[in-house]
Amino acid sequence: MARAGKQSVIIVTRNLTPRLTVYGEKLVIIDGEEFREWDPFRSKLAAAMLKGMRSDVIGEGDKVLYLGTSTGTTASHVSDIIGSSGILIGVESAARVAREFVERVARHRKNIIPYLSDARRTEGYDTLGRVDVVYCDIAQPDQTQIAIENCRVHLKKGGLLLLVVKSRSIDVLSNPKTVFEAEKRRLLSAGFEVEKVIELSPFDKDHAMILARYP
Repeated sequence: MARAGKQSVIIVTRNLTPRLTVYGEKLVIIDGEEFREWDPFRSKLAAAMLKGMRSDVIGEGDKVLYLGTSTGTTASHVSDIIGSSGILIGVESAARVAREFVERVARHRKNIIPYLSDARRTEGYDTLGRVDVVYCDIAQPDQTQIAIENCRVHLKKGGLLLLVVKSRSIDVLSNPKTVFEAEKRRLLSAGFEVEKVIELSPFDKDHAMILARYP
């Protein structure tokens, strides 16, 4: 949900855990319901939405495989969006970060299943059947291939991939635009239909979000 503030448009999600915050975000009451402000400088998905990503890429009741949850800022808002009828499978490979994700987010939200696992090990986590959306935010040179392999194993036909491309993690010397185009072509070669490529500056330098549909 987007609202126009005094200075700019802000994005909010209906708080699944009333009165609880995750990263110090502001709580606001709209028509008697509590919402959380979604900071685009701390969430690449929020940044992508402010820069033109359609808002319905994730919906209520969706099953989402989230690769690279980190401490859970974006994952918490995805949890809000999918609601109590949805499920988020959160995968994080760093033990300390995964513990923080569990303590800050997963333990308070019944629609999250956390896994401490490497996203390359597609058999390392149970998605309870095919998912509607794969969200991939991992800093690896082969991040796109990791996303593709997870889609092949876990994403339903016609499902969506939201891929965060971190150009400096892939090739520190190349122009980011060149990297974004190369990763788009990689998805096209794998049979995906690429719907949109959104550069995330000024919120995240040298990052882009690619929205693609699994064949």
